[in-house]
Amino acid sequence: MRDVYILYNPNANNGRGKEDAEDLQVCYPDAVMIDMMRITRYPVFFEGMEKDDAVIICGGDGTLNRFVNDTNGIEIRNELYYFACGTGNDFARDLGHNSYDDPKFPINRYVTNLPRVTVNGKSTLFLNNVGFGIDGYCCEVGDALREKSKECEKPKPINYTAIAIKGLLLYFKPRNAVVTVDGKQTTYRKVWLAPTMNGRYYGGGMMPTPDQDRLRDDGKVSLMIFHGTGKLRTLMIFPSIFKGEHIRHRKNVTILEGHDIRVEFDRPTPLQIDGETIPEVIRYEVVTNIAPKQQIKETQLADITR
Repeated sequence: MRDVYILYNPNANNGRGKEDAEDLQVCYPDAVMIDMMRITRYPVFFEGMEKDDAVIICGGDGTLNRFVNDTNGIEIRNELYYFACGTGNDFARDLGHNSYDDPKFPINRYVTNLPRVTVNGKSTLFLNNVGFGIDGYCCEVGDALREKSKECEKPKPINYTAIAIKGLLLYFKPRNAVVTVDGKQTTYRKVWLAPTMNGRYYGGGMMPTPDQDRLRDDGKVSLMIFHGTGKLRTLMIFPSIFKGEHIRHRKNVTILEGHDIRVEFDRPTPLQIDGETIPEVIRYEVVTNIAPKQQIKETQLADITR
């Protein structure tokens, strides 16, 4: 490793992103610190680097999401590392890393061939998940509380579990949904959650799809539908999501896998992409970047027999 560049997001971890990134300077005193929010031309940035230079990205899941979208289409030859210092750190959790036990770990193979989500006509890549339902609602409420807490001398951490419980009991109403996975359409009533997952975790430790592997050979993503329950039963099942044990409730929890997933609610609902909130959404579509093997075989056969 020749030179080290530390890219940090000052907004990460409730505005402590730069402070957290500076912790790395104990290990890399000669590293170049760069505010990644000011980088407007990543091709120029990487072209100016030597082959054996390394980049450490510091921030949370939203920081990584921004990076993979800003660098989409760029062939990155340098080693990429990640220092998890966000509020949720679900990407690091999925890979079995902790920001204090593992100051940095390589991520090149995890930031390619990512799935893409389209919402309101805009497409973006995502690393972990697309949350639709009460999870999106929680992010929306959390964003509002975070803005309000900025006025305080000591901002309080956002308790998403408490927000979810209050939402279940008082504020959030389940939706009816039409779900289409690889062309097969199904209608579900009383849908509380309908996230599509590239990894296993979201929301700071919830595990809606415990068997999902972000590097699986077939390239599929997983959709979890939590449906058909009233408030009391939903509240009874909900805590088990943190251990992935909710999948035992097969009558109310359905997991589907596919390459093309569409979810449409009957009422506008907040949606989140790797923790970033989009209000008033009716539908989303996820398409993976890896074609099904069967489709590849059929295409190859068609070419051969022409």
